[in-house]
Amino acid sequence: MKLGGIGMAVFGLGFEHHATPPTSLDLVDAWGDPIRYAIDQFGPQRCMFESNFPVDRMSCSYVTLWNAFKHIAAGMGHDDKTALFYGTASRAYRL
Repeated sequence: MKLGGIGMAVFGLGFEHHATPPTSLDLVDAWGDPIRYAIDQFGPQRCMFESNFPVDRMSCSYVTLWNAFKHIAAGMGHDDKTALFYGTASRAYRL
């Protein structure tokens, strides 16, 4: 399961209308629980963090997005983080 696109306007969070862009912690507050739920249901070996850039750029920076993913994964073990940030994508796309 690709976990990303959290800054897109289609999700109705309105980040693109704020006077200042969201911080990584704002993104975690908005999407941390649903993303953790998906990881719990599917397992890190079947999930991957991904960006939806350049579309996400209308609401947050690339660095902010990936820092949000780092916060979401903060309590996970090394193997789970490896799967989410690299391993699952590497396997799925045969990189």
